[in-house]
Amino acid sequence: MNTPCYIIDKKELEASFLGFKNALNQNFEKYIPSYSVKTNSLPYIIRTANAMGYYAEVVSDDEYSLALKCGFSKDHIIFNGPMKSKDVFLDAVKGGALVNIETFRELEWLSDLNADVSYSVGIRMNINISAISPEDENHEADNSRFGFSCESGDFDRAIGKIKELPNIELKRIHIHRTSRTRSVNFYLNLLDYALNQLHTRQIEVEQIDIGGGYFGRMPNKPTYEDYARNIALTVRKHVDLSKTTVIIEPGNAIVASCFDFLATVIDVKQHDDAYYVTINGSRIDVDPFFRKSSYFYNIDYRNDDKSEVSRQIIGGCTCLENDRLMDLCDQRLLHVGDQIRFNRVGAYTMALTPLFIRYWPEVYVNDGQKISIVREKFDVNKLL
Repeated sequence: MNTPCYIIDKKELEASFLGFKNALNQNFEKYIPSYSVKTNSLPYIIRTANAMGYYAEVVSDDEYSLALKCGFSKDHIIFNGPMKSKDVFLDAVKGGALVNIETFRELEWLSDLNADVSYSVGIRMNINISAISPEDENHEADNSRFGFSCESGDFDRAIGKIKELPNIELKRIHIHRTSRTRSVNFYLNLLDYALNQLHTRQIEVEQIDIGGGYFGRMPNKPTYEDYARNIALTVRKHVDLSKTTVIIEPGNAIVASCFDFLATVIDVKQHDDAYYVTINGSRIDVDPFFRKSSYFYNIDYRNDDKSEVSRQIIGGCTCLENDRLMDLCDQRLLHVGDQIRFNRVGAYTMALTPLFIRYWPEVYVNDGQKISIVREKFDVNKLL
């Protein structure tokens, strides 16, 4: 394999897809698992989601088109977010996609549908994590710019506009928020809040779209079964589960654990009481938000020098001074040609990697018997 590159563990990917689906199957009579395309939009992953019986959850016209190109039928696409054009929005509604209304302009577009034909839509409710589950907030005043607020009256205004159209059925509520903790308890608070709001307004829906934000297959974290079992218990307090379909939209929980990023050491310098190690990958490839303080990784030493040094600063290949990944303290000295393999880097990394200095690297898949390339390196010719 050429480096830098991403490597997909096919068995781990399929185990994640199957694991979440099985957890839902054991706890719900009606459910729809969907894959969040924005988390990793590699066509290989999207096609695998389709083959594993998932819907595609998309948040733009481009992702909608990509899902169709990857084999999804329109009625197996969930369309969220504010970035919908009028033409594609109407095409999705008419095609039976599970469209969740995000903006007031979308409500106006509903009037352009054939009044003699019945359609169904969902609507997103605005959720303030600090108000409903403060222990799970990402920051102080963790409100949201998405969805329609019950407290401000926007939600009631939006519902009123839907009721004005006799051919439009409100079939679904969408309540996605991602918490800092990803705790099971957060989802229970989320559901209690949203379903109480519906009950107060005497609104009944057939589908509850809980969204994503779950932990994946990680030790000492909530499991897929933990989420599914407790969500089922909470939903059952409010509605008849035999008549209600629960929808989930995992992304990170599916792809994080099955991707590695492999990089090679290309230079080692020594100054200011440290060794500065440069790899041919970048922090952008494994931590595009520049938030992580540690990584899952392993090192393949390809030299005979077993001497240890007090500090090695691992830096990326870009010309950004802050392209520094981590410090290795009191560890074996790295040399040119050694390789570092960063694990669990499948979520958002590839989707947020820019065409900055070094273009997108190759992507391989390991099926346990052979390694195959599923995306060629992006080169200059593709820009021209």
